[in-house]
Amino acid sequence: MYHYIYATQEKLKPVKKELERIIHLVQDEVRDDFTFSYEYVGSSSKKRNLVTYDPKTNIGFDFDVNIHVNDEDEEYEPEEIRSILFNALRKNALGFGYNSFENSTSVITIKFVENLFSRIHHSCDFAIVYNGKNGQQYIRYNKRQDYFSWEYRSKGFESLEERADWLKKQKHWNEVRDLYLYLKNTNTNSDKHSRSIYAEAINNLYNQYSKNGHE
Repeated sequence: MYHYIYATQEKLKPVKKELERIIHLVQDEVRDDFTFSYEYVGSSSKKRNLVTYDPKTNIGFDFDVNIHVNDEDEEYEPEEIRSILFNALRKNALGFGYNSFENSTSVITIKFVENLFSRIHHSCDFAIVYNGKNGQQYIRYNKRQDYFSWEYRSKGFESLEERADWLKKQKHWNEVRDLYLYLKNTNTNSDKHSRSIYAEAINNLYNQYSKNGHE
């Protein structure tokens, strides 16, 4: 059982500023290969303000960022893109005290771990995405077979932000906050990231309150 609470903007602002400095350095680092834009998404986006942390354990607050790579001519394979960005993030984040780097199924994670207490002060998950005509794809790492591929988002992520906007407009946002916090605190799957828990909260409440399943 966790004890997550919501972080204040005052607490988050200096860390976000630092993360953006790292991202800008990475943009400069990889410019000869490709360019990219970025955005905070899900619980981390400015519209949502659902970033949490657990003051009673070693889990600090985390951010979710989408990296939109500009590779229209598909000059780079998914593995090359992930590798270039992973190495650039690790190289530049080290100078800011980040000391743990992970390549998970759907994201690259950088963590600021306080070694004295092995406490994760904060972390950030980076998903590499592409928005096409048929929906959003992301670079997925298949650990068992050790290969990378572009994959479409699951149905649970389709129209997610439109559903979140609908819930907010219909005055259900406090329920979103309560459910998201509950799901974070009762999650027993260490591989389940915040963006998946956020999607679960939004979809559960949208399906509950939307009579026709759409706006």
